[in-house]
Amino acid sequence: RCENLVEVYFQLQQQVMEARTELGPELLPRLLERFNEVLSSLVKSSFLVEKQPPQVLKTQTKFQASVRFLLGPRLLKAAPKPYMVRADMVTEKQARELELSNYSNTLSESTGEILHNMVALETNPTSGTCCANFKNVLLKKIKRCERKGSESVTEEKCAVLFSTNVTLTPSNVSIHLQVLSLPIVVIVHGNQDNNAKATVLWDNAFSDIERVPFVVAERVPWDKMCETLNLKFKAEVQTTNGLLKEHYFFLAQKIFNDHSASPEDFQSRHVSWAQFNKEILPGRGFTFWQWFDGVLDLTKRCLKSYWSDRLIMGFISKQYVCKLLSMEPDGTFLLRFSDSEIGGVTIAYVIRGKDGSSQVENIQPFSAKDLSIRSLGDRIRDLGQLRNLYPNTPKDQAFGSHYNSEWEGMD
Repeated sequence: RCENLVEVYFQLQQQVMEARTELGPELLPRLLERFNEVLSSLVKSSFLVEKQPPQVLKTQTKFQASVRFLLGPRLLKAAPKPYMVRADMVTEKQARELELSNYSNTLSESTGEILHNMVALETNPTSGTCCANFKNVLLKKIKRCERKGSESVTEEKCAVLFSTNVTLTPSNVSIHLQVLSLPIVVIVHGNQDNNAKATVLWDNAFSDIERVPFVVAERVPWDKMCETLNLKFKAEVQTTNGLLKEHYFFLAQKIFNDHSASPEDFQSRHVSWAQFNKEILPGRGFTFWQWFDGVLDLTKRCLKSYWSDRLIMGFISKQYVCKLLSMEPDGTFLLRFSDSEIGGVTIAYVIRGKDGSSQVENIQPFSAKDLSIRSLGDRIRDLGQLRNLYPNTPKDQAFGSHYNSEWEGMD
């Protein structure tokens, strides 16, 4: 479509030049100047990031990216040698200034040192594309900005600016091309990864398409948050079975620290960035996101098949588990994600005494490390006190396909 617009442009320009005598010396220059403005705008909008850099980027780690010039095959045919594209790190402030100038300003200073940041813009005759592929880029170091209030380094957003100067044929117009990557959070240590992912998730989910870089809302409707958590869960775990209404209710109680509201009450509420990943959950040493991300990691690594088979209730409070199981037969059990530990799954089961009294016990949570040693299915088979998965499915029927056959007959 871009190429079609360019062809229309050159046809109109040719018609104007053919009619230059009739147009006169005053109108012709104005029309030609306007044509150049239109061409410049069209060309600049066709310079795109094809492969985004990682949005959580660790220093001293290689990464890849690519940019594509949609009109390159048409407008750079006669270039004597390939043009070079440069990649630079820019701060949020610099990105904002570039956006407000409509990318007419050039970058004065890079905010980080990138190695191997100059790549040729090459046309591939077979595919008909014009791209610069950054295959071996490394962010050596980053200059941090002054932060506002309690803002941490993992809340600081920057971007990669890709830029080049090209001369178009046949018009011989020189144009400076610039395009920004998606927002990036730079980390220097792996323990910052979790909080950096929270910043990226919030920005990707709740920012407007047309915005000043990289402004995003501080508070969002709870139903939008539910949609985001569901999409994130399904994408990370690689499952088609997402979160259910009862899961959202439990998550709302956790993030709002409110156990008296109804599911309908939560629908009208807004959740803040602070509630998502700054405020520590009551009685815990971690935030809501840190806990949820631990569940994602555990499920992705060890529990995908169990979750996809709907064998894990997962998002349910210990108090509600007691209410569910207290009236059930001896040995009825269910699986829930641990509240007290990040990335743990626990088994709750009911013990019924001879007098009819019931007691609900919770087995110490299993971590990903535990489940890599012995699977969840085999652990459930090991535990003789577990009989029926809530509400009434015999455990061998529910988990039989998850038992490891090589353990058959072993003590």
